[in-house]
Amino acid sequence: MIKSLLYFLWAGLFEIGGGYLIWLWLREGKPFWWGILGGIALAFYGVIATLQSANFGRVYAAYGGVFIAIAMFWGWKVDGVIPDRYDLIGACLALVSVLIIMFAPRP
Repeated sequence: MIKSLLYFLWAGLFEIGGGYLIWLWLREGKPFWWGILGGIALAFYGVIATLQSANFGRVYAAYGGVFIAIAMFWGWKVDGVIPDRYDLIGACLALVSVLIIMFAPRP
């Protein structure tokens, strides 16, 4: 379980970080190589996601919840947008959903 959650965390950081680098390149005039690094980070995100042991659909459904929580944290720590209580409630519900999707007992 811990290994799976770490894969989700790393995938989220690479996806959001890569997207953010491309955002900075295209929207804020950063150098072209920022976009290249962003693309490389996004490729790593795709590879990391394949390390999960569950099937593709389940992994990507659960990853959506992790992405929500990481995006909220990124917005807070990198962009300085403090999440309000509804942001936090939504992120917590998303994380509970991740636990149910990935780790609920199945026959």
